[in-house]
Amino acid sequence: MKKIVLFIFLISTISFAQFKVEGTMVPTIKTDWVILYKVEGTKQKFIKNTTIKIDSVAIQGKKQAIGTFSFTLPKTAKVGAYRISYRLKGGGFVDFFYNKEDVSFGFHPDYPSQSVTFSKSKENITYKTFTEEYTNTRHELDSIQVAALNNIDTDYQKAYSKVYNKLTNLHKSYIKKAENMYVLPFIKASYRAPSKELLKSPKDFISSMKNTFFDSTDFTNKSLLNSSFLVDRITDYVFYVNYSEDLETQKKLYKESVELLIPKLKDDVFKKEVLEFLINRFENQKNIALVDFLLETQYNKLPKEIQNTSFKEEKIKLLAAEIGRVAPDFSWKEGEETLKLSTLKDKKNYILVFWSTGCSHCVREVPKLHEFLQEKDSIGVVAFALEKDDLGWKNFKPNLPGWYHVLGLKKWENKIARTYNIYSTPSYFILDKNKKIIAKPEELKDVKAFIEKL
Repeated sequence: MKKIVLFIFLISTISFAQFKVEGTMVPTIKTDWVILYKVEGTKQKFIKNTTIKIDSVAIQGKKQAIGTFSFTLPKTAKVGAYRISYRLKGGGFVDFFYNKEDVSFGFHPDYPSQSVTFSKSKENITYKTFTEEYTNTRHELDSIQVAALNNIDTDYQKAYSKVYNKLTNLHKSYIKKAENMYVLPFIKASYRAPSKELLKSPKDFISSMKNTFFDSTDFTNKSLLNSSFLVDRITDYVFYVNYSEDLETQKKLYKESVELLIPKLKDDVFKKEVLEFLINRFENQKNIALVDFLLETQYNKLPKEIQNTSFKEEKIKLLAAEIGRVAPDFSWKEGEETLKLSTLKDKKNYILVFWSTGCSHCVREVPKLHEFLQEKDSIGVVAFALEKDDLGWKNFKPNLPGWYHVLGLKKWENKIARTYNIYSTPSYFILDKNKKIIAKPEELKDVKAFIEKL
């Protein structure tokens, strides 16, 4: 009977067990909320939020304000990768793993990933200790390799072999230590196998790093897919390993890195998320060529049912008026004649300026542009006025003879203004004879400087 009661007690304890996630910020910051997310690939799912409790403690003889917070995870909380986010403006977060155990950690809010220390959670302590030891040993090995490349007359192979063995043994020991733990696939995937022998040239070193970067990465592992790990690795590979200061070489490296990476992603949904992540990164860089490349050669090859049509249309629209694109076409009337931007052929280059008579800065600056261009016969100007009505525009445009004049009613809501992503006036676009956008100067002085170089 006692055994049955004990068994029922154990089952009940397991069924209703709850676990806590506790954090300490030292020093604390002025913020009200800490938010807990479940990380799933490139996305994060809101779990709950809490407030920070601020206390004052003595640290090395000085009073220091610290912030503490705590989450009690629901019984339904899934094992996996989680994130606490704070300082909503400017961002700040700490990532950790949850596997049915209490998690406790402290960190500095200004550099959380470097400072985080776990005091509870075997999973997180094991993984954190591994990453620190592995990173330090890998840096030691790479330093010997760099020294060998810089001092070709010195034999570094013995020292290199010693650290090489240290690194491989370290990795093996942690694989054994993490057996049956959730962090095991992360420890396995973190390993980037180095060359057993010293490499003879920087080119060989870079090539070896690129060729082995994903050798230990299992892109089908569900734990890796449902974390930020793979996305972080992909970011490092595409944007940092494949780097060149030469713009054309960089463009080529980006394309090569994507062509090597994408076939490794076997899960179509994850592949879609990665492609959208990369497209957003290149969009932020205003790198139209790579956005187009990813959409045309990779995204459009995804199964139709998982493609996001609105996502594609949004990216094309957002970049419609960026440097390198042909300026979006529009037409207008001058007298009885209908004109189109695309069919203008009377000048070598054109300046498209969005302005408004209701903008005092425009009223001062646009006449100065007109004066500057008086002897620039190869430059045409299309002055697109964003107005609520035509009264001020009709009175002002006679001051700007020789230009093409377009009236754009509805001001900021004007369809053409939206196509060109106009949020302020004046906004300048310099076009070549084929109406390709070759520059987007921010100020009149920049317009003048660019025109002088044509």
